[in-house]
Amino acid sequence: MSNGTMAEKLFPFFLRNLPDEMEVLVDMATDLRWTWSHAGNEVWRRLDPEIWERTGNPLLIMQNVTLERFEQLQGDKEFKKEMERLVEERKEYFKHPRWYRENFPEATNPVVYISPEFGVGEALPLYAGGLGILAGDYLKTASDLGVPMVGIGLLYQEGYFRQILNEEGWQVEAYPYNDPTGLPIRPALDLSGGWLRVTLDLPGRKLFLRVWEVTVGAVTLYLLDSNDALNSPSDRGITSKLYDERLEIRLVQEMALGIGGWRIVDALGLNAEVCHFNEGHAAFVVLERARAFMKERELSFPVSLCATRAGNVFTTHTPVAAGFITFPPALMARYFRKYSESLGISMVELLALGRLHWGDAEEPFSMALLAARGSININGVSRLHGEVSRRIFQPLFPRWPEHEVPVCHITNGVHVPSWDSDEADKLWTQARGETCWLDPVEDLTSAVQQLGDREIWEFRGRGRRALVDYVRRRLFRQLQQYGLDPEIAEEAQHALDLNALTLGFARRFTAYKRPNLILHDASRLLKILTNRERPVQLVVAGKAHPQDEQGKKIIQQLMRFANQSEICRRHVVFLDDYDMALAKHLVQGIDVWINTPRRPWEACGTSGMKVLVNGGLNFSELDGWWAEAYTPEVGWALGDGREHISPEWDALEAEHLYEVLEKEIIPEFYEGDSQGIPRRWVQRVRASMAELTPRFSTTRMLHEYVKRVYQPATARFRQRTANHAGLARELTDWLNATDHYWGQIHFGQLQVERKDGALDFTVAVYLGEMDSGYVRVEAYADPLDGQPAVVQALEKVEQLQGVLNGFLFRGSVKTERPQEHFSLRIIPAHPEAQAPLENNNILWHR
Repeated sequence: MSNGTMAEKLFPFFLRNLPDEMEVLVDMATDLRWTWSHAGNEVWRRLDPEIWERTGNPLLIMQNVTLERFEQLQGDKEFKKEMERLVEERKEYFKHPRWYRENFPEATNPVVYISPEFGVGEALPLYAGGLGILAGDYLKTASDLGVPMVGIGLLYQEGYFRQILNEEGWQVEAYPYNDPTGLPIRPALDLSGGWLRVTLDLPGRKLFLRVWEVTVGAVTLYLLDSNDALNSPSDRGITSKLYDERLEIRLVQEMALGIGGWRIVDALGLNAEVCHFNEGHAAFVVLERARAFMKERELSFPVSLCATRAGNVFTTHTPVAAGFITFPPALMARYFRKYSESLGISMVELLALGRLHWGDAEEPFSMALLAARGSININGVSRLHGEVSRRIFQPLFPRWPEHEVPVCHITNGVHVPSWDSDEADKLWTQARGETCWLDPVEDLTSAVQQLGDREIWEFRGRGRRALVDYVRRRLFRQLQQYGLDPEIAEEAQHALDLNALTLGFARRFTAYKRPNLILHDASRLLKILTNRERPVQLVVAGKAHPQDEQGKKIIQQLMRFANQSEICRRHVVFLDDYDMALAKHLVQGIDVWINTPRRPWEACGTSGMKVLVNGGLNFSELDGWWAEAYTPEVGWALGDGREHISPEWDALEAEHLYEVLEKEIIPEFYEGDSQGIPRRWVQRVRASMAELTPRFSTTRMLHEYVKRVYQPATARFRQRTANHAGLARELTDWLNATDHYWGQIHFGQLQVERKDGALDFTVAVYLGEMDSGYVRVEAYADPLDGQPAVVQALEKVEQLQGVLNGFLFRGSVKTERPQEHFSLRIIPAHPEAQAPLENNNILWHR
């Protein structure tokens, strides 16, 4: 027996000694790599089949299995063989050459990834929805690819709510306590070996935030927790609830996330160069990172902000400006007055960083605007969302063309090993090998295209059977729990058909997602579902925000539809308390995933991506990721790819939905040949798996972030911080000068001539006291007919006689477009600056 040292990591208040051979399971249960590795499934199943079946959580198994059971298995040769295989697999994972190390061997400093929620696994319920699940997938992918990264978030005592549906089908919220002793976390140690704490100065008191750490494969996630005995009872509850509805608590939470988060980086000496914030909730890190830099280098705040923003990256997931959180100026002043003094700026200057109109004393403080002003890169999360985000942030860049608003896009993906079934894992391993998601994904497409029709069809059948079995078991428990008629509960044993076309969706229930669009003509839907020759079934799950009464009514509407009769209950199931564990079962067995948001309100929407690896198909609105993924060969599209706001459009799209089901999807699924294989369906499944799974994986996504964002940001950060931040000081002087003298600039006489297929521009420019090297004069024409905008710099050719700082600029544009398409403009210019992101001045000739 061991001395219990390892077990103390797992059972700080329930110490016991384990057999020596079993100690390795402690590390494996507390490393959340088990959330995506199938290697240990048999070990955990053998330890406790019931807990594994109910939760899939090794941590709970390790905390509940008796010592007697451990000792029994100690003599079980098969179990020991499985354990040895698991240990060897874990060693191989950490030994495998990583993509990042092979491609960027000199880049060893960690990326700091800050998010208000993380959905790593159900054992750590610190997420509300897609934002958190994406963050969890991102950390797992960083581990797989060897990208040096640390995550920073908050440890919520309650987290997001658990859903209960009463007998009327109305959602009721429950908030179970997240007991740290039952979570896969341990205290983070500071450099002296003590429990790491960081502090925040709040009005009249100090807030202590203790720090926990989570192992996610090769990545560490740090979590800040206000539930410390050193705090007052009210302050201990600051991190109690995810997205607390009380605005003052939300403000302090976001201070803890951004300011406290960067103080972890400093306390641990992580030497991070890139800080990536997942949404604007962490934007206060912009201020704290600059404050720490100015204190270390003894520089001013403007210079420090210029230097550190070069390493800041902001990803926005919000499709409407109203979705950005804002705080009243009075509340901000109460909590940030002393902090602004530590920055050496006034409260007015601090508030201006989060406002559109610097002089408006009543304008709320926007976290998204602070994030945008404090970052070197802003990106949306799909191609369409990039376009939407440029519209949203356009007011930050007045008079600049919308397409030049500095917001790019990197489309989200999913961490494929977290969402594939055991069957899918075997299929992909057979096609491409055990390391298919650790290596570049470019050659996965051809490997999957070699799979045979029968192999794919039988694979899909096994996935559907597993889902139906799971739904029946879960539905039976759900109905028993609600105390319904025992006969109705027994019907759960016969719900769904193992061979019927299975539709499904699961999401947050809110109006813009239109989850009840499928109920627009309930009688027609029922007829589709109950067709004896070609039956269809529907599995649904989802939560409404606690304050969203309309969303709750939609859930009730679906529940009433599902429970209207015995025949309907056989074809429609609503499963309560949607979470990651339930999502995994759904995406592994659904045949067609349906998504009906109102375009363009779905920023990306990753739920449909999760079915790809499992052979599920998508039937979705042309919004978010599906707007760029859809082709007729891989799924079905809803809508016309345009935006509509009239209520009548919902009726038209509902009609379209029913028609596609009746005339395309259902016939194709049931058109089996002499061998019972629907060849067209299988062909579509193969194309979807092969073409879309790699493309919409977090493997591809993280590759893009590293190459397009992190590497350039690292280079800029190093340039601006070198030589006592010499470049940052130069850029700050440039910015101050352009702001100060911009009002003196104006155009003079313009001459335009067309010669030899070109337009020749000559224009007089009067710069006042502005250095001519600080600006650029350009001829510009808007994009036209799918062609990009025309931008041509004019050269300074001579000084105007008798004029101080007046010059003649000349340039030629090869074009057939008419002169009236063009206008001249003056923009700020510096070879190391990002305009208009860092300097939004612009002057047009007309």
